[in-house]
Amino acid sequence: MDFKDIIGNDEIKNYLLNCTKTNKILQSYLFVGTEGIGKLMTAKIFAKKILCLNKENNCKCKSCGCFDENNHPDFEIINENGDTIKIEQIRQITNKVIEQPIISNKKVYIINDCEKMTTEAQNCLLKTLEEPPEFVVIILISSNENNILNTIKSRCMTIKFKNIPNDKLQKYIIDKLGNTQMTENLINSFNGSIGKAVIQIENQEDFLKIDKLIDKFQNADIIDIINYAKFVYDKEKIYSILEYMLICLCEKSKQNKEYINCIDIINEANNCLLKNCNLDMTIDKMLFEMYNSIRKGI
Repeated sequence: MDFKDIIGNDEIKNYLLNCTKTNKILQSYLFVGTEGIGKLMTAKIFAKKILCLNKENNCKCKSCGCFDENNHPDFEIINENGDTIKIEQIRQITNKVIEQPIISNKKVYIINDCEKMTTEAQNCLLKTLEEPPEFVVIILISSNENNILNTIKSRCMTIKFKNIPNDKLQKYIIDKLGNTQMTENLINSFNGSIGKAVIQIENQEDFLKIDKLIDKFQNADIIDIINYAKFVYDKEKIYSILEYMLICLCEKSKQNKEYINCIDIINEANNCLLKNCNLDMTIDKMLFEMYNSIRKGI
């Protein structure tokens, strides 16, 4: 995979490519932006080009071969699966960074979802960021930079990724997944993220049910609505369901102001669930209040 295979953020890709071609590579970067937008994949490709021995396209050098086979001794990804990062994991990095590269001229460490570092872990990393060996490059990736210490951010080159435009996401889904049956609400739910777009398409049937549910509030009685809305009472999917309901209601509110009240009702339900309130009771209350609010305006 190369930069050309990543959708969007062409300016960033061109900048990083130029850095490798001119060998003007900094020692610490912070990639920030929406989750699932391609930050990690961009970081991997950047790392491969940094480590490449020939700096050529489609290179077959020893470094590129090892990288493609996931066994490059001068490259490591920490927290690829997005878990909490503890101080022990960062200590392992700080102990390794002083070791000379084995194949390449540099070593690259990627810390994914770095905002999930504990405060202790961040302070431990700070020492390495302050005085890194000249051959080390550290790339931090975050979807929420507010949880990163300012002292860490100040020592990194921050690169902000933009959300991918809806038309490019739609084209990707059509070209790669062959899916052409996308409603405007579904496309808006992608939130500029290719990762989220793939997940939303996989659950497309649920979201189409939500579109129908919102329409039912205008012409069905409350018993029919409750019976139809059984799919909403899903503990595993409830937050994505509520998020999509908000998108539908925002669109509906352009024609009927009564739907604006429903937005507040759903936000209240979401907050209740975050406080571990009973799921069934919270959804029951939400649906009844939405029904009363919308029917009041008819």
